[in-house]
Amino acid sequence: MHRHSNVVAKLAPGFERLPLADAECYYWPHFLDSVQADRLLTELIDTLKWQQDNIRMFGRSVAIPRLQAWYGDKGCSYTYSGLQMKPHAWDPLLKDIKAQVEHHCHQQFNAVLANLYRHGQDSMGWHCDNEPELGTKPILASVTLGAERRFCLRHKGDKSHNFELCLQHGSLLLMAGATQQHWLHSIPKKKGLQAPRINLTFRQVLVEKSS
Repeated sequence: MHRHSNVVAKLAPGFERLPLADAECYYWPHFLDSVQADRLLTELIDTLKWQQDNIRMFGRSVAIPRLQAWYGDKGCSYTYSGLQMKPHAWDPLLKDIKAQVEHHCHQQFNAVLANLYRHGQDSMGWHCDNEPELGTKPILASVTLGAERRFCLRHKGDKSHNFELCLQHGSLLLMAGATQQHWLHSIPKKKGLQAPRINLTFRQVLVEKSS
């Protein structure tokens, strides 16, 4: 069964809706308090199983400009750009954060992609999260820890229709509805930045049941 968004009436009051056409995006700048966010940043950098993977781009293998780790329920494999990721078993810290996110979003998630941007030269190119494993209208909840970075969005049909947001330490961004169908997003490089940032994007992966 594909997951469709009907989240507006259920969201916690800390969320504000972003002014994007053909999308459902909500932002909570102070989802985590600074003490909790500081602790999680330090502990997750030290404890998660970070690695630098290669993806296929223009017919060749390229190292992605960041570190990442994939955690989730058993069977929650995920594939993008020729890279197939098998989930690590849930880390206790990630399970705690997931529980908070689920409570305030009134959604269930079974996997998380953790990205570690070590400095301003680490980045994320233009893309949308439209892999088949996520269904037709995926709901993604994204927690930011650490250095503030620009989150850029660009409409697929009208490249002049764009939006930019500075994702704060301890914030939560929720993307739902037809957002991934109509919008691309990216995290550009930031010259001179030396501080790290972690992004945790919780998602619901469609798991095939064995016959």
